[in-house]
Amino acid sequence: MLKLERQQKILEILNEEQKVIATDLSQRLAVSEDTIRRDLKELDNKGLIKRVHSGALRIGPPVVDFTTRQHVMNEVKMDLAKKALEFIRDDMVLLIDGGTTNLHLVNQLPLTLKATVVTNSPPIANALMNHHDIEVIMIGGTLFKESMVNLGIDTVESLNNLRADLYVMGIHKIDPNIGISVPSLAEAAVKRKMVSISNEVLGMVTSDKLNTFSNHIVSPLNVLTYLITDTIQPEITRLYESQQITVIND
Repeated sequence: MLKLERQQKILEILNEEQKVIATDLSQRLAVSEDTIRRDLKELDNKGLIKRVHSGALRIGPPVVDFTTRQHVMNEVKMDLAKKALEFIRDDMVLLIDGGTTNLHLVNQLPLTLKATVVTNSPPIANALMNHHDIEVIMIGGTLFKESMVNLGIDTVESLNNLRADLYVMGIHKIDPNIGISVPSLAEAAVKRKMVSISNEVLGMVTSDKLNTFSNHIVSPLNVLTYLITDTIQPEITRLYESQQITVIND
């Protein structure tokens, strides 16, 4: 097998199985571990995988700006949002941070809902302007334009005197072993604070984000109470359920 064919096979296996182990790949592709490690290094350098000590993980969707993400997988995101509606009731204090899937959820909230929504996302706050029975508390800070959320020390400190019934967390990357992660240190700090002041945490995740990770860890996976995703293999579902998370999927 030529190197390009072998590396393409590695990508196919990784896409199907979410992660690969170098020793296992060596046996399956009948080459030395050194050859596999060189392949993984090359693929990592090209940004196609995320190399780890024993092998590699699927890198997941690229990090792009909020406006671009608004036009990606909209039907799937709308379906996830519909599933999340059943966890929202009158008189709740909802903490909702940024994310295009979270925006789909807010756009589907009934106009008759009576609740308080705390958010650091200007698009989320703006989407609630016609919900006359929802009190909107906007958390300030420095606007991080890539994700359209307010971040910083002021954002974290303004959450000190709040307690939420449910935190709807926007999730960038998620992995059973590594946890929930984001590209920005400041965003990780704000999300970590939001988790700490919430009774329950709900995450809506398109399946391309599962078993992927970024540079800054928000928290272990088990801070999630509910994980709503689209169609995934039963063994992947079991990985997340083993962390005492209620998984809702197709």
